[in-house]
Amino acid sequence: MGTLTLVAGCGSGDGGSGKGRRPAGAQVTIRVPADAPTISDAVSLARSGDLVLVAPGVYHESVKIDTARITLRGASRDKVVIDGRLQQPNGVVVAAPGVAVQNLTVKNNTQNGVLVTGSAKAAAGLPGQSGGYDTGHEPVTFLKSFLVSYVTATRNGLYGIYAFSAQNGVIEHSYASGGADSGIYVGQCKPCRIVVRDNIAELNAVGYEGTNASEDMYVIGNRLVGNRVGLTTNSDHQEKLLPQQGAVIAGNLIAANQQKATPAQADGGWGTGIGIDGGSDNQFVRNRIADNRNAGLVITATADLPPVGNQIVDNTFTGNGVDVGWTFPTATRGRGNCLRGNDLRTTVPARLATIASCPLPAHSPSPAGRWAMPTAPGGIPFTEVAAPAPQPQFPHATTTGATAVPAVPALPDTAGIPLPSASLLAADARVRTS
Repeated sequence: MGTLTLVAGCGSGDGGSGKGRRPAGAQVTIRVPADAPTISDAVSLARSGDLVLVAPGVYHESVKIDTARITLRGASRDKVVIDGRLQQPNGVVVAAPGVAVQNLTVKNNTQNGVLVTGSAKAAAGLPGQSGGYDTGHEPVTFLKSFLVSYVTATRNGLYGIYAFSAQNGVIEHSYASGGADSGIYVGQCKPCRIVVRDNIAELNAVGYEGTNASEDMYVIGNRLVGNRVGLTTNSDHQEKLLPQQGAVIAGNLIAANQQKATPAQADGGWGTGIGIDGGSDNQFVRNRIADNRNAGLVITATADLPPVGNQIVDNTFTGNGVDVGWTFPTATRGRGNCLRGNDLRTTVPARLATIASCPLPAHSPSPAGRWAMPTAPGGIPFTEVAAPAPQPQFPHATTTGATAVPAVPALPDTAGIPLPSASLLAADARVRTS
């Protein structure tokens, strides 16, 4: 089928208000444009268990999904493009549980490529004070299961793939570039029960960011190469559920994070593989952390929130400016942070592997040092970041039915996660390690 260019507004997902025709029966496939002229129309017609299957084309619309347990899938990952043309905040908004978004590209949105959220304010694109959401005293409302798989998110003004106030989900086999804040972001969940695995995040300000994302939060086997900062896990007063704690970061390749042709983030992060900013009780296990000009891994504090009890175990560090550096404000010291079994060459302060060897009591003060931080060079507009290479397709996209999203995903066994190779997922990436 030839390429289509379609224009539409947001779909309501109310089960019947969209233009077009839903095929008769239960758990049907609604084809765009054969059954409905736009993606939003098809989503409006869909019922629980349906598959919305989108033909190749460029779709100028913002798609909101608020019908539970439907699947939105492109027939071709690279040729089904939801293009916001810098005129809308979000490409796809998932606001109902059990939804799968698969095998398509989202780009040129002023905020997010794909947003998965239980927050009505976030879904409406309405940030609260200080840029956060839901900053009042009302309890957090969670979206209770999701899947984002084989999605390409590029050139978006905040985040490529953004799970906020959501639980019980998986982000996998996806590609994020040109995120002016971060490529993949998980925020405000406890317990998260979220797995971020086998993704590529490159040419972003930050590859992966986990803010106030705590407990059963797994970042596994990802390629976080060629950003300004590879990965951060942090506490932030702009979001609820402080402090961040209890994430597992394992088996990732985190390298060469000092790319100039990337969006410059406001806080000026640069040349760092992993940043732990007020996060606690996290495990960093068997990651390959290489060629980050400033530092491989940095632990620091967030305002009044000290980092406590982080464990850095069996990682390989090569070619970093400093392999591991700990630096704290005078009034906010870290405690109980420790290292064991890492391949280390340089630390600040010196001899960290000896003086902070795991296990340590939680109240044990963490020694701190300082080193010269490089000045971040200017960046480029997110709209000018290099286009992604063609990415792998969802298998049998046009012949497989809707995807059943589990109520709770299977969580990884950390003990079985290997140290990644230096070429992890390199075939589908633009940025190479040295």
